[in-house]
Amino acid sequence: MSDIHALSGAYAIHAVDELERAQFERHLEGCSECQAEVASFREATALLAGLAALDAAATPPPDLRDLVLAEARTVRPLPPRTGVGRRRGDPRRRRWLPAAAAAAVAVVGVGVGVTVWPETDDGGGSSRVLTASDRVLADTAADRVVLELGDARATLVRSREHGRAVLVTEAMPPAPEGKVYELWLQTPDDDMVPAGLMPRRTDQTVLLDGDASDATAVGITVEPEGGSKRPTSDPIALFELG
Repeated sequence: MSDIHALSGAYAIHAVDELERAQFERHLEGCSECQAEVASFREATALLAGLAALDAAATPPPDLRDLVLAEARTVRPLPPRTGVGRRRGDPRRRRWLPAAAAAAVAVVGVGVGVTVWPETDDGGGSSRVLTASDRVLADTAADRVVLELGDARATLVRSREHGRAVLVTEAMPPAPEGKVYELWLQTPDDDMVPAGLMPRRTDQTVLLDGDASDATAVGITVEPEGGSKRPTSDPIALFELG
């Protein structure tokens, strides 16, 4: 790479591959300026951890997180000037920090549910940004139920460890005019608890509202615009959980 310093932002949020990580960490040992930049960006992600406590319920476009990570690799300013040396504190070299931080805050603003999740493989106390949906989908012990709904396919993933459930749909037809799809958590007492409304998209990843730890099933019903406090129709899909 022509300017290894350009990896500081991507490295801070773990948007580098293993080769880049190894190269940059060797460089980082002797570069105090990059050390300061990495530390500054991690301070910004620590602030996001506080915002994540709000646990925003809105569901963003599924590709938004990947877009932010990709953009973090491109907001670096011009490389150092050859033969002149880099001036500490040069504002051009700091421009990527507010830009990348703003992009990260934008993720929280649209309700991704950003969380700073500690790494366990490098022992260095580093962190990376994960969403609540990421954690559920990554749980290898999670319950997974797949239903074919005509030409559509829906997968329900429930993580007892994290107490949340995620619905992933493909080719889901829109709800009828003036109606909306509503999600429900079925309790051990067979009560149906509202768990959020599905966006009007065919392919989506939806983090259900509420604690899904003890849910016996997840249902989808067709409800009036704005949703209902109790189901007004039979479920068009019922994901039974073990």
